[in-house]
Amino acid sequence: MMAYRLGEIVERFGGELVGDADIRVRQVAPLSIAQAEHISFLANPKYRRQLLDTRAGAVILGTAERESTTLPRILCDNPYAYFAKVSALLNPPHVEPAGIHPTAVIDATAVVSGSASIGAFAFVGKGARVGEHAVIGAGCHLGDGVEVGEDSLLYPQVVVYQGCIIGQRAILHSGVVIGADGFGLANENGRWLKVPQIGRVVIGDDVEIGANTTVDRGALDDTVIEDGVKLDNQIQVAHNVHIGAHTAMAGCVGVAGSARIGRQCTVGGGAVILGHLEIADRVHVSAGTLITKSIRKPGEYTSVMPFSTHNDWLKNASHLRHLDKMAEKLAELERKIDELERNKP
Repeated sequence: MMAYRLGEIVERFGGELVGDADIRVRQVAPLSIAQAEHISFLANPKYRRQLLDTRAGAVILGTAERESTTLPRILCDNPYAYFAKVSALLNPPHVEPAGIHPTAVIDATAVVSGSASIGAFAFVGKGARVGEHAVIGAGCHLGDGVEVGEDSLLYPQVVVYQGCIIGQRAILHSGVVIGADGFGLANENGRWLKVPQIGRVVIGDDVEIGANTTVDRGALDDTVIEDGVKLDNQIQVAHNVHIGAHTAMAGCVGVAGSARIGRQCTVGGGAVILGHLEIADRVHVSAGTLITKSIRKPGEYTSVMPFSTHNDWLKNASHLRHLDKMAEKLAELERKIDELERNKP
């Protein structure tokens, strides 16, 4: 594992160095377990006590924390983002050797770059294209006409249905399914008729999609995931959804069909966005929130109630069932008060 001098790190990523520039670090670690060869960080003030006791060789701090420690330190505006860059420097990705495993099945009409890596038992269909330095893991399936951009990484057992497009530097984790049919059904006399899903999924550059997340193909138009979007594990993105650039969603989010989500949004774990809604740029949806109407203005939106003991929850739920009657009684009381005020001598 390669070691870096603090001076080298600051030259690469910026920030202000306080202390010995020749201190070398080999790995990142949390404040609580860091040792002399580690660099750690403080982004949340509630962990400041750990900073006093840490054995880290160096730390990354916000500019306001300059005097919080005597350890060698890098001061910056965003310690967590700086830490992410340092961690990536100290933990470079594994590079798969170029080539096609002898058990892989590559259609004769597919175009696979000579610098790409195709793993064991992978399948690449008719007319598919795999870009420079792309990695297609073991057991992946690329359907006919699929395109995978350069430097993209598909972990084992990723499935990309026919005609879908994956941009450059994408990361798709195991179990991801891109381009399955959307839930398009028409009811006729009590029976469901399947509506053919003839759109695609088009994924931009620098997108990461977590394990077992599914992105459905469009019914007529495409499902679109713009550049820089980050999707966590076990998310469902339905047909014809459009997700704007650099939006991030946590685990188990569900987005129903034809919803349009803006740029630089965040969606907390377990939240649900109903279909055919429009979400503005820079909207932040709290975990567990159900979005039932379009959101036109940036900001933070929450609908979940705080948890409580079961008995308290039952009482509150009982009150919620009678809100309409309570509102009517309140309106009636307000009317009577107004009458009394008007009739004062």
